[in-house]
Amino acid sequence: MSTPPVPPCSTRPSDNPVPPPVTQSARALLTDAEFSGVLATVLDINPGMDISLASDIVVEALKFVAAGARTRVGIAPSRVVDEGWHALILHTALYQNLCARLGGDFVHHYPERPDTGRYDPAVHERTLDAIRAAGYEPRLQLWAGPEDDLVSVSANCQHAPNCTIRPMPKPEPPVQP
Repeated sequence: MSTPPVPPCSTRPSDNPVPPPVTQSARALLTDAEFSGVLATVLDINPGMDISLASDIVVEALKFVAAGARTRVGIAPSRVVDEGWHALILHTALYQNLCARLGGDFVHHYPERPDTGRYDPAVHERTLDAIRAAGYEPRLQLWAGPEDDLVSVSANCQHAPNCTIRPMPKPEPPVQP
């Protein structure tokens, strides 16, 4: 018995498209103790915030920093994600080590006072694309524009277009005491 011919709609391995990046877990970027410390900072600054929302904000901030360490274009967090980024930055040694572990550039913060007139949808989309390119899927509910007041946070700065993050050379390793 002979082998039937391959139907014309089948694909050979060389015809398969390149698979999308594997979605990673940004939560895995920090140990439980590190994550708990940053989470406590978000909760302390935002009394009454639900712990699951605060946790999601920290995870989105981790995705943002991971994308920022790898991209060469200006990106900016949403107002809500900025809250988690601020909390990460307050843990200076953790933040420096995180940026170093990400294998990219140190992600500096350039705050400006809030002004919804500076919001740039192109920077917003570029940021979401950079997060996806880094292997993460953004939780879009936390990436809304500045007019969205669904989530109340204490963060009081607006990023874009003049204060998008700017990648810098890798910092020196921390000095061990």
